[in-house]
Amino acid sequence: MIERSNTTNFQFSIFNLQFGSGLSSLGFTLIEILIAIFIFSIIITTIFSSFNAILNNTGSISEGLATCDMAKNCLNRIITDLKSIHVYSPGDTSLDSDDLLGAYRIVGENTDVGSREFSRLRFTSLAHLNFEHDMRHGIAEIVYYVQKIDKDNYVIRRADNLYPYKFFKKKDGDPLLCERVKSLEFKYYGYDGNEYDYWDSQSNEFRHSTPRAISIKLEAGDEPNSLLLETMVTIPVYRVKTS
Repeated sequence: MIERSNTTNFQFSIFNLQFGSGLSSLGFTLIEILIAIFIFSIIITTIFSSFNAILNNTGSISEGLATCDMAKNCLNRIITDLKSIHVYSPGDTSLDSDDLLGAYRIVGENTDVGSREFSRLRFTSLAHLNFEHDMRHGIAEIVYYVQKIDKDNYVIRRADNLYPYKFFKKKDGDPLLCERVKSLEFKYYGYDGNEYDYWDSQSNEFRHSTPRAISIKLEAGDEPNSLLLETMVTIPVYRVKTS
């Protein structure tokens, strides 16, 4: 009995020598565990920081997309109105002859709005829009102008009035087409090939003529991510200078 017991104890000791040391070598030391936790915390912190940055920028991204859509819609509206422009032609009897040239004049000028300068454009167009259940149709006086709303917000408004055309006055009821406007610039191109910053078909310089084309440059949004749109519209009808 004594010999069996010794044999069993001896075999158990051999098992410890063969496998005990191996099991301890497969584990981690305290330093290794601390290093792993430190690395894991860095990864988690980086992930959450990026996630928070995305969440914080979601509002500005959405605002930028909204401004982009608003600016594009504004530019498309101007293009549509200009492509439907109406100018006086011989034989037009819709108004008294003395009023025709003045009523259908094209006037482009630069105006001071607050501390900035913006272009303003006046012309007549067949693209009249009916509001407030007004079902009348006709040739409308269209005026695009910039108005200052508050310290850093300039907006583009579109005035649309049927004949008789009264002296133009800015109205808060005029549709607002674009906000956070940085610049609005019209350039005019005559049949002589020259570029002009202004146009007045009633003046002695232009003698009732209309521009051959008008370029539009519109910048809107918050810096440094503002959006710049630029295009040129060829005027479908024209009037040459009178002698």
